[in-house]
Amino acid sequence: MERTVVVLSARAPHTVPAAALPALRAADLVVADKSVGDEVAAAAGATRGEDVPEGGVLLTTDPEHPAIPLADAVIRAPEVPGAALLDAVVVMDRLRSPGGCPWDAEQTHASLLQYLVEECYELYQAIEDGDRDAMREELGDVLLQVLFHARIAAESAGDGDGAPFDIDDVAADLVAKLVGRHPHVFAGTERIDTAERQEHRWEELKRAEKQRESSVDGVPLGQPAVALAAKLTSRTARAGLPAELLPAGTGVGEQLFAAAATAKLAGIDPEAELRAAARRFAGDVRAAEQAAAQAGADAHSLDPAAWKRHWPR
Repeated sequence: MERTVVVLSARAPHTVPAAALPALRAADLVVADKSVGDEVAAAAGATRGEDVPEGGVLLTTDPEHPAIPLADAVIRAPEVPGAALLDAVVVMDRLRSPGGCPWDAEQTHASLLQYLVEECYELYQAIEDGDRDAMREELGDVLLQVLFHARIAAESAGDGDGAPFDIDDVAADLVAKLVGRHPHVFAGTERIDTAERQEHRWEELKRAEKQRESSVDGVPLGQPAVALAAKLTSRTARAGLPAELLPAGTGVGEQLFAAAATAKLAGIDPEAELRAAARRFAGDVRAAEQAAAQAGADAHSLDPAAWKRHWPR
């Protein structure tokens, strides 16, 4: 007689997969191991045990249960995409709760700012380098910052920082924003067939949603200066500002802004271009220093002639 093992999700142990229902109905005996909650065991009419019975079903949340190799059929509860995010939320809860990590428990929104910026730039570099292993790791580090700030906000009731909110509020707001700004996808009320048109429509919807009075409202002024100049240029260009009204002059700031604006209007990302040039320069400096060291010179005290002699060609 057939033996069946049903592996429930450890993340959602109260959910029995629909595919398991025929086996449960036909079973002579249903057994639930100790990992299965009393409520589920009772609802399934299960007795307690660790072995899969002949003609019966064993319920477990252990994906490596020793009875699995002995079973004729194994039915596993499917994991929905993003299920592992719940694990990350649980870990953050543990770290910030009594008995968790003292360092994590002491952090504030302000104390974490340096890490937020650092992790974003590390992800930026991993993407520039095309390093997928690093991208995967750095995306996790950026996610950690989101979880951290949401957890701190959830604990902020009564501290004068406004109403508390948690990671579910953050996710719900994001879902509402994405749905609201993609009516052509979720509501079918309009047709958008180009990425350029969607970019314009996104800005229109955002402006109406946030009731912005200026084309430059909402531009984060704390971003790197070249990126800031490029963003201001693109925003004002969409608002119809003539290019001759962009900053210009003999000052260093005006000249840098003009260079960034010219690149942006030509469809080039000046921040990325400048970063690429800076990274190439850093690589050339290292190459020259290494060449000088290999030639027996002190790479830390090169004169102009030595720099030129060892500079990559």
